[in-house]
Amino acid sequence: MHSQDAAAEAATAAATEVKDIMEPMLWTSRGWTARVKKNEDDEGWAVEMYRVGDSEPALVGPWTMGRDKKNPKPMNPKDFQTLVKTASEFLERATQAQRNALHKSTDVIVDGTRFRVDLDIAADEDDPHAIVKATNDVTGEVVRSQRVAPSWKLTSKSAAEVVAGRVG
Repeated sequence: MHSQDAAAEAATAAATEVKDIMEPMLWTSRGWTARVKKNEDDEGWAVEMYRVGDSEPALVGPWTMGRDKKNPKPMNPKDFQTLVKTASEFLERATQAQRNALHKSTDVIVDGTRFRVDLDIAADEDDPHAIVKATNDVTGEVVRSQRVAPSWKLTSKSAAEVVAGRVG
């Protein structure tokens, strides 16, 4: 199980144990907490969105002033729903970007045969490495799979060298 999957599962489990709170400056529901706070950078207010179980906010943004132009506007169901949607989409995009940074793929033709070459970087601080794998596009057979440095670059030339077995 990926660490992000485990974190999401733990957050979901924690969310089932947390009771809903619906106060003007603090809402907790459906696995999320929205907290309105004084914005330390200026005169206004900010809202922080936390996924239950996470120590850092998934999203921080400005919050609207109330009618008195002094205090924050109270949270309401529509605002909370919008914040949950925005924070969820932000986390989804961040997760996708991390996946894209850790996985690269290219196609190469060697001796008339098309191969797909994948580079998967392990997100492991203790044992940094990557796995490069060449697969025959027609048969689906893995013709080569080997460990490389996480800094190894996947290019058309390096992919052809993997297929030919010339990567050391």
